[in-house]
Amino acid sequence: MNLDELLKEYAELENQLADPAVHADQAKARTLGKRYRHLTPIVGTYRELQTVREDRDAAKELAAEDEAFATEAEELSARLPVLEEKLRHLLIPRDPNDDKDIIMEIKAGEGGEESALFAGDLLRMYLRYAERLGWKTEVIESQHSDLGGYKDVTVAIKAKGDEGVWSRLKFEGGVHRVQRVPATESQGRIHTSAAGVLVYPEAEEVDVQIDPNDLRIDVYRSSGPGGQSVNTTDSAVRITHLPTGVVVSCQNEKSQLQNKESALRILRARLLSIAQEQAEAAAQAERKSQVRTVDRSERVRTYNFPENRISDHRVGFKAYNLDQVLDGELTAVTQALIDAEMAEKLAQHS
Repeated sequence: MNLDELLKEYAELENQLADPAVHADQAKARTLGKRYRHLTPIVGTYRELQTVREDRDAAKELAAEDEAFATEAEELSARLPVLEEKLRHLLIPRDPNDDKDIIMEIKAGEGGEESALFAGDLLRMYLRYAERLGWKTEVIESQHSDLGGYKDVTVAIKAKGDEGVWSRLKFEGGVHRVQRVPATESQGRIHTSAAGVLVYPEAEEVDVQIDPNDLRIDVYRSSGPGGQSVNTTDSAVRITHLPTGVVVSCQNEKSQLQNKESALRILRARLLSIAQEQAEAAAQAERKSQVRTVDRSERVRTYNFPENRISDHRVGFKAYNLDQVLDGELTAVTQALIDAEMAEKLAQHS
């Protein structure tokens, strides 16, 4: 969409949002309002750019009679490249999921109990990061390990304002590697283990339509670490989406209905992710390959405890404040990935 079309859309949104009838449908009003707020900085920067250009031209004309206007013209001319670059950045196509909240799964990988303990460290890191940003978190499914880590844990993270969680955490998906002396190691040797992180934009019911006939729902008794039963009723739920083979199990809640709702929530997010990845794969055949920062299949990050070092292998980020990062100071890491994506997009649209 070019700038003229965006300006036209913005004017139409202003008219729609001024109509009281639109606000009778709150969902529609929220959607229009979010789009309006997204376009506002673009339109504001364009209007400022136009004003500065007009003022500069006027100052140049008046400079022939008064030298003071020549200085003003120079100052206005110096502002133009800054505003033009700002507008260029704002016009870069956004990830359509950037405004969405997320569902994140953290899974223990190679390394047994040590990997499960590391999965717990990653969960705490993301929970503390969310807390720093004022986001809301909810652990909706978990499988504890015997030593207090997690074999598998799923957490929903929601933002309070317009900025979606996906825009900042979409690059966390991949294999996270840890190098440290495990709590289970008596000889003091450094081990390497790994945990996997999956990140999905949370899907609304309107995003993904699920036919109940496509679901097989099984119920069973919840179990805790070591396999012991933690419930005397069949409250745990396993949902299989027959067309795709996606299976989701939930047992955290005491109610079968609550577990079913949690499982459907995770299922919707996974199905939305699958659909978008298929669309992305089709689109890649016609354009340059995706920036490496969004490749989730490779090892993405190493957490080296002896050196207090964190390294992101996709963008060459390295810092020696691992203790602070694990305590939730993740902004520098996520920003490096966001900046890399923006640089790639700017290069594609230059």
